[in-house]
Amino acid sequence: MPNQPAAPDGPATANRFERRRARTRQALIAAARRILAETGESSASIQEIAERADVGFGSFYNHFATKNELFDAAVGDALEEYGQLLDGVTADIDDPAAVIAVSIRLTLELAASHPEITQIIRLRGLPHINAATGLGPRALRDLEVGKASGRFSFTDPQVALSAVGGALIGLVQLASVRDAGAEAGVNMAEMILRMLGVPEAEAREIAARPLPELP
Repeated sequence: MPNQPAAPDGPATANRFERRRARTRQALIAAARRILAETGESSASIQEIAERADVGFGSFYNHFATKNELFDAAVGDALEEYGQLLDGVTADIDDPAAVIAVSIRLTLELAASHPEITQIIRLRGLPHINAATGLGPRALRDLEVGKASGRFSFTDPQVALSAVGGALIGLVQLASVRDAGAEAGVNMAEMILRMLGVPEAEAREIAARPLPELP
């Protein structure tokens, strides 16, 4: 018996509705990301955001209660993309010290290849270091693996995460006001590894290893 077409209110219609709804939400987030990367501010009107997203004004309130909620989602979205990117690049690296060093150094390269993410990290990343998504939980994971294996020595993982995250954002800020160069990433990676308990000579060697390429 041939397949019967789905009823207007059946699963196919529901799936189309959900896909359209998801696209609208992502369009709003993408627009907010562009605004944050350009200005660092969340003062744009809902009308401007909707126009940037190419959606109707009323669509905004189908997804977000306030502008702050949208901009928080936009930062989280950018940091999640950043975290997934680094996860992919470091997937084959077993040493948590090398993972930390590579992540720090590649963050400087993001300025050329992923400028929107870099700007959002610089301008809005600090309040999200301890967020439940994005880079924070991934860095915390690597820190805890390093501590459990004896690679790192620190008392409180959240304090260690705050130190690493704050240093990383500071490095991105430095690179925005002067040509820090790749050597700055090597130096920062070495300092952070030493802070985490890696011996000086080993930290220097790990920090200077060849980098994997960003996709």
